[in-house]
Amino acid sequence: MSILVLHKKNLSRRRHLARAQEYAREHGQRLLLVMKDPEWEAEYVDRVVIADTSSIEETLAAVKALAAEESEPFSAVVTFAEAPVPSAARVAAEFGLPSVSEHTARLARDKWVMREAFAAGGVPQPRYGIAHSLDEAREIARHTGFPLVMKPVLGTGSMFVRSVDDEDELAEHFDFFLKGAWDGFTYDPLHSSAHAEYEGGLLLEEFVPGAEICVESLVHDGTTRTLAIHDKPLPTGPTFEEVYACTPTRLPEATVRAVEEATDAVHAALGITTGATHVEFRLRDDAEPVVLEAAARMGGGPIYRSVLLSTGVDMVEAILDLASGRAPRVEPRERATPVGFWNIFPDKAGTFTGTVGLDEVRADPRVDEVQIYKTPGDHLLVPPQTFQGHGHLIFTVDTADELDPAFREMTATLRLETS
Repeated sequence: MSILVLHKKNLSRRRHLARAQEYAREHGQRLLLVMKDPEWEAEYVDRVVIADTSSIEETLAAVKALAAEESEPFSAVVTFAEAPVPSAARVAAEFGLPSVSEHTARLARDKWVMREAFAAGGVPQPRYGIAHSLDEAREIARHTGFPLVMKPVLGTGSMFVRSVDDEDELAEHFDFFLKGAWDGFTYDPLHSSAHAEYEGGLLLEEFVPGAEICVESLVHDGTTRTLAIHDKPLPTGPTFEEVYACTPTRLPEATVRAVEEATDAVHAALGITTGATHVEFRLRDDAEPVVLEAAARMGGGPIYRSVLLSTGVDMVEAILDLASGRAPRVEPRERATPVGFWNIFPDKAGTFTGTVGLDEVRADPRVDEVQIYKTPGDHLLVPPQTFQGHGHLIFTVDTADELDPAFREMTATLRLETS
């Protein structure tokens, strides 16, 4: 038997592939990787097949050819990245493997149909509309009110996402974000069909005031198990950089229960009955969960390590269990360890010239891991032109009260310099 991993280049996924390699060996299986541009990723697998997993058709053709050559059948198909989610669902449907449906995969990738599904399911969400011109945007703003958020129909993270406070800011930024919302995501498997369907429109949403959180869950046979809620203590806006998150949540128990119920409702609206999910909420009046968006996959970047350090639950192992038709082992420790992580961006875009403070943070006993993905000479972008940090730092502390001070200390010590 063999496990298929459909992957897209992501420098924060080394731990994911390493754990998948261990899992395959533990179960006496081979690990097969399908991706367009493998480099270091190849060291973790038994075989690499070159294909663009952002193309559903190309991916399926490559996997069919692989199946004809392999002597053992596939036991599971997974992805740890956002863009290949529709391709993974298509491959799973073709080979009869556990997965979200192709319809659900689209709902979890296309933010317009996601919003429509939430509306049909009665899930609290922002007021929204889609605009193709500044005049249309002004009309929608009368419905959503100001401030409002502009975001791509497709995409991930906070790339080409921005809030605007009034009509003057809307006029200043609308055309740039309308163009970036499509030009920035040409790799997406849904890009061509979505661009035609929405005629190149930009999603506009009500800005929901209140704390922002993200929720990591596992779904088995339609039952949700929430593993971790990450707080995002930094002020957000105007470009919503995914910079700092920490867990366990410091929300009151009643609010946590409301978030868990809202997460169930999100899963029901999208038809998610198996796999891992990452759901983002704002808490209106710091109490009512209002869903921003959801993904039919584990949260990105350091979230895997954060959940593992905090709860003891290995989400990669659980995802592979679910994809293999097994019940996952979910036994969180009684007391969660406080964990924080920082997705590292430079102060400004430019040529990477060096890192300040790296040795100091590596020597800090609170730091579990620090990785810088780039090398001097690389060009570093900053939001909203990119969603992925150029490194990450994960730390643990003894009490939740120490999380924010530790984060401030880390960010005052380490920085990426650009010119």
